[in-house]
Formats: sequence, structure tokens, C-alpha cells
Amino acid sequence: MTTLQRLSFQATERLLFPSLVLPGLPHGIFTRHGGVSRAPFTSLNVSLHVGDNPEKVRTNRAIIKNALGSNTLVSCHQVHGDAILQVKASQAADLEADGYDALITDTPGILLMIQQADCQAVLLYDPAGPAIGAAHVGWRGSVAGILPKTVVAMRAAFGTRPQDLIAVVSPSLGPCCAEFRHFEEELPSAFHAFQGRPGYFDFWAISRDQLQTSGLSPRNIALASLCTRCSPEFYSYRRNHHTGRFASVIGLA
Repeated sequence: MTTLQRLSFQATERLLFPSLVLPGLPHGIFTRHGGVSRAPFTSLNVSLHVGDNPEKVRTNRAIIKNALGSNTLVSCHQVHGDAILQVKASQAADLEADGYDALITDTPGILLMIQQADCQAVLLYDPAGPAIGAAHVGWRGSVAGILPKTVVAMRAAFGTRPQDLIAVVSPSLGPCCAEFRHFEEELPSAFHAFQGRPGYFDFWAISRDQLQTSGLSPRNIALASLCTRCSPEFYSYRRNHHTGRFASVIGLA
């Protein structure tokens, strides 16, 4: 388990991965606390697609931008697919792009945000570029290979060498709670070895394996090892169903 650092900004808290605490690399896994949304979205909900008041969501997103010192936040209306958006230097305003599940950029001043309520966010940093990536990785995304495809996209766009990449896996549904009753129909046979007990799967280990197979060094991969269903600090779809989404964010200053 990686020991995360906790940083408070006014009433808002975010968790930091030590491997990404670097000059010019704002990042954070924001808890559900410190925002303005009301129940059942209390309180730092960042999703525009769960039934929350859009103005409150925009205020919550502004809180995150302020905490990380940026004016531009790019996110996706995530669809559990494998499409990747390269965010170009011409992007000077907030954007929520439809139909993507990963974002990459080498442009300073842009924050990339993944929205979560049990799925993983995997944040990627190429110090040689520099360049960054952020991927939304649910079980369908794992099956579709969104992580290996994001590494390939960064290599094609920025010349990223996989062995240079630093990757972190956010809090998400843990092997304690990731039950799949119909896994034989839903998951490929290669995933079946990642059962800790019958029907329960370790998707943290699956992501680590996919990253290593993509060429990342094991020492450059960090897992939060925090289960969102078990922790009240985060939104969890499996725990509450009708709930908000917390944010994992990375940028280049």
C-alpha cells in the first residue's frame, strides 16, 4: 500500500501520491468533502450527469481549479470505452468531451480530471516530455484495454517511453468488494487468475499487470489500495447507487 499525503485547502481535502509530488505537477485525489452540493451528492460532487444542480457542480469544479492553481479543467462524459482525447494547446476553456475515457496532453496550464464512484482513475506522468495522461478505468475499460491504449497514445503523440512513465492508481473498488457474480460471461479468462476468493477480483492488480506489460517499471507504479465502497471519504456507486462523483486530477503547471 502506498502511503498517501493529505493536504487541506480551506475545507477541501485531497490526497497526494509521493511519486507525483514534484515541482510543476499539480495533482490530487479529492475526497467527497469541501463542496457545496446537497444530499445525496454531499458535497464535492463533480459530475454533471447524476442529477445534481449544475451550478453547484460548476462551483465544485471551480473549487478544485482554485486548489490546484489553474483556470482550465478538461474532463470527459465517460462511457466505459477506450477512446482517448489528446487535449491541444488551443484548449483555453473548460471542456467536458463526450464519448472519451482517457485524456492526454503536453500543454501547461490544463488540468485533466477523471470522475469516479468506484472505478479507478490512473494518472500518468512522463517527466521527459513532460506530458501527462488520465484514464477512467472501470471493469469494462480494463477489458477494453484502456490503460495499454493510453500508454500507446502518449508514445505516438509525445514520444513517451513507457519505461519513463510514472503511474498511480487512485482509490477505487477494492478486491474486498469487487464481486462479479457472472464473471465467466463478463471477464476474459486472463482475468480469472486475479480472484482473491471466488467471484471477487483484484482490479488494482489487473491494472498494475497491464501497466507492466505496457513497459512501465514496477517501481514506477503506485497503488492507493483504498477501497471506495469501504471508505465514507469517497462516493461509491456500489454502496449508495444514487450518489456523486469524486475527482482525480493532474496537470502541468
